[in-house]
Amino acid sequence: MSRFRFLLALVLVVPPAAAVALDPNVAPPPVAKKVPHKLERHGDVRTDDYFWIKDKTNGDVLKYLEAENAYAAAVLKPTGTLQEKLYGEFLSRIKQTDQDVPVRDRGYRYYSRTVEGKQYPIRCRKKGAPDAPEEVLLDGNELAKGEKFFSFGGMAVSDDGHLLAYSTDTTGFREYVLYVKDLRTGKLIEDKLVKAPQFEWAADNKTLFYLTEDEAKRASKVWRHVLGTPKEKDALVYEEKDELFWLELSKTRDGKVLFHSSVSYGSTEVRFLPADKPTGEWKTIAKREPEHEYDADHRDGTFYIRTNKKATNFKVVTCPAEKTDPANWTDLAPYDPKVYVEGVAVFKDHAVLSVRVGGLTRLVVRDLRTGAAHTIAFGDKPHDVALSRNPEFDTTSIRFTYTALAEPDTEYGYDMNTRERKRLKVKEIPGGYKPGDYVTERVNAIAQDGTRVPISLVYKKGLKRDGSAPCLLYGYGSYGLNMPMDFDPVRVSLLDRGVVYAIAHIRGGSDLGRSWYDDGKMLRKMNTFTDFVACADFLVAEKYCARDRLAIEGASAGGLLIAATLNLRPDLCKVAVLKVPFVDAITTMLDESIPLTVQEFQQWGNPKVKAEYDYLRKYCPYTNMKRADYPAMFVMTSLNDSQVLFHEPTKYVAKLRTMRTDKNPLLLRCNMDAGHGGASGRYDHLKENALVLAFVLDQMGISK
Repeated sequence: MSRFRFLLALVLVVPPAAAVALDPNVAPPPVAKKVPHKLERHGDVRTDDYFWIKDKTNGDVLKYLEAENAYAAAVLKPTGTLQEKLYGEFLSRIKQTDQDVPVRDRGYRYYSRTVEGKQYPIRCRKKGAPDAPEEVLLDGNELAKGEKFFSFGGMAVSDDGHLLAYSTDTTGFREYVLYVKDLRTGKLIEDKLVKAPQFEWAADNKTLFYLTEDEAKRASKVWRHVLGTPKEKDALVYEEKDELFWLELSKTRDGKVLFHSSVSYGSTEVRFLPADKPTGEWKTIAKREPEHEYDADHRDGTFYIRTNKKATNFKVVTCPAEKTDPANWTDLAPYDPKVYVEGVAVFKDHAVLSVRVGGLTRLVVRDLRTGAAHTIAFGDKPHDVALSRNPEFDTTSIRFTYTALAEPDTEYGYDMNTRERKRLKVKEIPGGYKPGDYVTERVNAIAQDGTRVPISLVYKKGLKRDGSAPCLLYGYGSYGLNMPMDFDPVRVSLLDRGVVYAIAHIRGGSDLGRSWYDDGKMLRKMNTFTDFVACADFLVAEKYCARDRLAIEGASAGGLLIAATLNLRPDLCKVAVLKVPFVDAITTMLDESIPLTVQEFQQWGNPKVKAEYDYLRKYCPYTNMKRADYPAMFVMTSLNDSQVLFHEPTKYVAKLRTMRTDKNPLLLRCNMDAGHGGASGRYDHLKENALVLAFVLDQMGISK
């Protein structure tokens, strides 16, 4: 046993080291001025002293954010050495110069690669053989020059392979600007055409369909553009006027059909057009109706439709492309309520269903010629299996990626006829990482209503279940999104310090099917928070950790989870991290000019309706703060966030400073140049992770 490994093992058995004892009084915390602003609805009057913080053009707001950043930096200064050490560890586990497995598409091999020292990926292709000359399509590092933020949006190559449509955002506000590049000359033929969140080529290699957004950033219009013509002459194809719905645009794998869909959180309406008839008439597969959601793919004149019509957990049906009324839908296979169908991918002779059974993912391959089906599964330990990018239609081979909490991503090639599985690439983790040094397991907490709530765990071998270990519990529980059980090289720095990492699969996600989602939204949203409390209490009761060494974390709607949970149980943990948290639910949901608001009436409720207002009022974090001892807290936001506007986390901290009775650190950090996901460059993002983990480790008594 090497000395290094011996020291790591010691972390699991020795008492916690003394923290560096962050002093929140090292500098006076910022004090936001109070400007009382009355808000009234349904006879309920609320006074918001920090409503004024909403205006980011206000010089006082910017000064306050700068003061919060300076205060956080001063308090965190003693963790500087730990931050540097963590950052070095992160880098040591990342193959900085790397390339993904090329994907074949219409005679080309497409791939992305990274170069050590450069922040952004480089997107490339080769024609024909693997040793053909490389063609750089887009170099993110070149495109990002002079920008404080940079993010790729979509990318679509025309059918003939000559034209590339792509979009980029340089604000962080999800303002994706559309460009078209001639790959034969390398020159732009459409420069900053329009802000477009999605786009697709017609089959004529000159017509481009794209979406535009309204003032609240809802994709609301579909346009048709012909290359070389002024955008002022673009044809408006469709406008979605119902604000509960947004638009999505896609193209089938066989390249023959374009879709534009009106989508809400409870209903869908899909319209289609032959890709070779761009000026033709768009037709509707099935008209929208309440509680019916569906999506479609196409093969040989037949639509393959994933639908929840009389199928809570979804099923797949087929119908002729010329007879799309639901009366003509035929089940591809009998509905199984135990199987949650998350997606379907159609190929020339096969359909691949992505499903979830008992909370674990599977791929089900069905031969469309014979009807025979088989399952690709990887056992019962916490893991995820998902289709990789598979653009080719006429193929018998697919690619999928397997990942688990202690196992790096592995990409496989799979022959759907022979069932032969070939390992194409295992994500390399430099530094001698060994999956066998770690343990993963699935346990269940019991919620207050008796429901069993799964928890996925990963930790270093040698854990003593005596309550002495620290633990980080992560949760989300909204929008039906499942908690990924993937490998994260950053997480290893926690595990190697003896931290137990736990994921709470609480209601509001779809981890256990559609009913799991439905039981954690609207007027059942409180289940999300009480489930999380049950998970935290279970970990302490079962001695995976002690209360004073428990950290909890959530982001976005997961930040609402953490804040609402702390109002219910301020004593729940030692430290909490809230990233871009959605914390002023009532005020935001009453402001229909804010992005996402109207569409999310079907998630959180419409506070203009009294019963829904009253329910939101019960848990809205900003509204329900109380005088109590709260744990140490780190709150993060970004000035250009379009999904949770910066003022929510900012005024949450300002108000909490006046309410809490403890002396624990309460920090706000605002990235002044980013959006919802934080820093855009990969190295900058790792530095943000190091900052947060240094704070968490310090508060759990680990200073090295």
